[in-house]
Amino acid sequence: MHVAFVTPEYPINSFKGAVGGIGTFTRSLAERLVKCEIQVTVFIHSQSEQKDIVINSVHIYFVKKKSFKGITWFTNRLHFNRYVNKIILAEKINVIEAPEWTGFTAFMKFKCSFLIRLHGSDTYFCKLENRNVKFKNRFFESKALKGADKLIGVSKFVSNQTELLFNLKSEINVIYNTVDTKVFKPNHEEIKPKSLLYFGTIVRKKGVLEIAQMFNKLVKLDSEVTLILLGADNLDVLTGKSTLKLIKEILSEEALKRMRSISAIPHHCVIEYVQKSDLILLPSFAEAFPMTWLEAMSLEKKIVASDIGWSKELMVDGVTGYTINPINTNLFVSKVMELLQNPIKASQMGRSARERIINEFDMTEVISQNIKLYKSIIKC
Repeated sequence: MHVAFVTPEYPINSFKGAVGGIGTFTRSLAERLVKCEIQVTVFIHSQSEQKDIVINSVHIYFVKKKSFKGITWFTNRLHFNRYVNKIILAEKINVIEAPEWTGFTAFMKFKCSFLIRLHGSDTYFCKLENRNVKFKNRFFESKALKGADKLIGVSKFVSNQTELLFNLKSEINVIYNTVDTKVFKPNHEEIKPKSLLYFGTIVRKKGVLEIAQMFNKLVKLDSEVTLILLGADNLDVLTGKSTLKLIKEILSEEALKRMRSISAIPHHCVIEYVQKSDLILLPSFAEAFPMTWLEAMSLEKKIVASDIGWSKELMVDGVTGYTINPINTNLFVSKVMELLQNPIKASQMGRSARERIINEFDMTEVISQNIKLYKSIIKC
């Protein structure tokens, strides 16, 4: 069997853009499938140059963006579809997978079975953030979803919401995201006491502004706490300003002294930062089934996360950490303080978090589910 992935991002050195959960997920799944003796190809679309390389037995194609003033949305899709179909026929690809984000595959027809995995559309995230979605994004996402042979969701929540938002009639299977617990192993030897870490894109929907508000109150209660924001800064959707600048405007003088921001770094370095931090903050307003949460839980970290939607399928409040509504700043502060002041209880929560990943989201089982799905939709 030969499986291919369409993605806007992929976490390797030769990819120059920002990488989020879709890229991390795609590489993890691709390399695990290779270990199961399945041939894997990855197509990274809308790139500045055309090239192909092989890394860890995964054949990766950088497909150059085909621009034409006023109709790039059409010329780029047409070029990509034609290029990929040539590879599909030449390399005998059986099934190709893409995310639904902004509907890049709208109007495309592939020469093999085609599935879309629901990581969260722009329409979905706008609904969770209570803001208007761009018409073109909703239109393309709807066309892409309805053009797939199969839809699969990374959580029940994203599947149900997507079905309602786009009035979908086809069945949506759920296969949860997972992480390799042999790679994401706990290491508590170099933890810096009272160090807080947020890792992920620096963007409003991730609850980073609420972290700043919480941290202002926290430093008044404990002058030894520190905060690191690890991730690429983004322009804020409401103000057009740097999100990091907005955070700094919120922080008090004392809080600002105890906060440090670090831009995007290689993924293996991110793991080291997570391992060395005392407590992880993940108060997002909009996710599907976040890889950052899975990674932090697998690393046995103390966690305060949001209690919205997908969270109930992953975290167990009071058992694997604490879940809160990020808007409730006082509760946010109290749960952080509780974990910092009760290390024995907090450590047990960390162990329970890892046990939940191992028991409920086992990578071997998840990979098996994906392989079974691919085989079920291959066109004879």
